[in-house]
Amino acid sequence: MVVLNSLRTHPSVQTPVGASATTVGTSSPRWAHRIGRAVGVVLLSLAVLAVSVLILVPKVIGAQTYSVLTNSMAPKYSPGTFIVVQPVPFDELKLGDVITYQIKSGQPGVITHRITGIGFLQTGEKTLTLKGDNNDVVDPDAVREMQVRGKLLYAVPYVGFVGNALGNSDRSLWLVIGAVGLIGYGGVAVFRGVRSSRNSTKAKDSEEAGQNP
Repeated sequence: MVVLNSLRTHPSVQTPVGASATTVGTSSPRWAHRIGRAVGVVLLSLAVLAVSVLILVPKVIGAQTYSVLTNSMAPKYSPGTFIVVQPVPFDELKLGDVITYQIKSGQPGVITHRITGIGFLQTGEKTLTLKGDNNDVVDPDAVREMQVRGKLLYAVPYVGFVGNALGNSDRSLWLVIGAVGLIGYGGVAVFRGVRSSRNSTKAKDSEEAGQNP
C-alpha cells in the first residue's frame, strides 16, 4: 500500500513543476523573437528611407548628388556630407542660396558655396559672388550662368564618406545594392518574427487544450 501511495503522489507533484518549467522556458525565446522582429522593422524602414532620400528623389526630380570634401562650408556641411543639388532657373538664385558650380565651365571639378553677392558685367550679364561659410575671403572669380549646376536641395551628414570610399565606381549601383540588402534582411527578419509568433500562439493553444480536456 505504501508503494501504491508513493506512485500516485509522483504525478501530482511533477505535473505542476513540468507546466511551470514549460512556461519559463518559452518566455525567453518569445522576447527574443519580438526583439528580432522589431529590429527587422527598423532596418526595413531605414532601408526604404535611404532608398528614397539617396536614390529615388534625386532621380525623379533630375537632381545631381555630390560629396563634400573640404571644410569650406563647415560646420553645417562638413566633409562627408551627401548633398543633393537641383537645377533651378539662374534668375531665381538669390543672396544666401547655396549652389554648386563648375570651377571651369564644362569641366568636372565643382565647388559648393553660398551666394554673397550679385553683379552684372558691362554686357548686362548677371554674375554671382560666392564664399564658403568657413572661409575668410570670397571665391576669386565671379560665377556665370553656364557654370551653375544647381541649388542645394537637402544634405545628409556622413553618407558622403561611403561615396568617397567607392571612388569613381558607380555609386548609385552600390547604394542600390546596399539598400536592397537591408530591405531583404529586414523583410526576412519580419517574416521570421511573424512566423515564430504564430507558431508560439499555436503551441500555447495546444498546451492549453491538453491541460483542459
